[in-house]
Amino acid sequence: MKLLILAAGMGTRLKPLTDDKPKVLTELNGKTLLQRQLDTAHEAGVHDVVLIGGYLADQLRGFGAELVINEDYATTNMVQSLFCARSHFGNDFIMSYGDIVYGRAVLDNLLESQEQVAVVVDSRWRFYWEQRFEDPLSDAESLQMDEQNRISSIGQKVRDISEIEAQYIGLVRFQRNGVRQLCRSYDSACEEKTGVDDMYMTDLLQAMASEPVGLAPVLIDGNWLEIDSVSDLELAERLLRQGRLH
Repeated sequence: MKLLILAAGMGTRLKPLTDDKPKVLTELNGKTLLQRQLDTAHEAGVHDVVLIGGYLADQLRGFGAELVINEDYATTNMVQSLFCARSHFGNDFIMSYGDIVYGRAVLDNLLESQEQVAVVVDSRWRFYWEQRFEDPLSDAESLQMDEQNRISSIGQKVRDISEIEAQYIGLVRFQRNGVRQLCRSYDSACEEKTGVDDMYMTDLLQAMASEPVGLAPVLIDGNWLEIDSVSDLELAERLLRQGRLH
């Protein structure tokens, strides 16, 4: 079991805080986003961590994790960063966005899942989004499940709140068959030249949703934070003091 943390981004919406450091080294109430993730992982028994860096990646050394560098971080997206670490996938790994923090219970729920592709989604997303955005629909993306309780739509633009049953948080576990399907879907996109460099992670997950392995939701009720902007950081500091994570 490995934890792969995507930490290559420049964090432009967090400037000037990210002028001289990677986004994951932004401090949240005195502790960096990266250290918060590492602490949660270690508490849950996950000690094999790989960081995929890019922007100012040398600052990510010395955290007790292996560092893989996406040299093309400025012109590629998360999918390419993830596949820079393809040799580390093995038969069981967790992928985490670097700009989120989550409570121990969230990771425990994911570790308990036996699904081949387990996607953490927040069913109480609207309460959080209404605090983050004047118009929650301006940033929210689709998340719908079918009658088999498999995710049928993820990360698509929405017109109506009814298209959102939960919200993807950026945390996914891939086990043996899920790893294989992830790689097949990526390789197919490369062969079709469908703009893999610009592909969002949700685009790849959406492609996987129609495959036999499918995507299984791991439902949570809050207990996580995303730090994508200065206003996000200010909100997260306040929510953390109120006991948002547990």
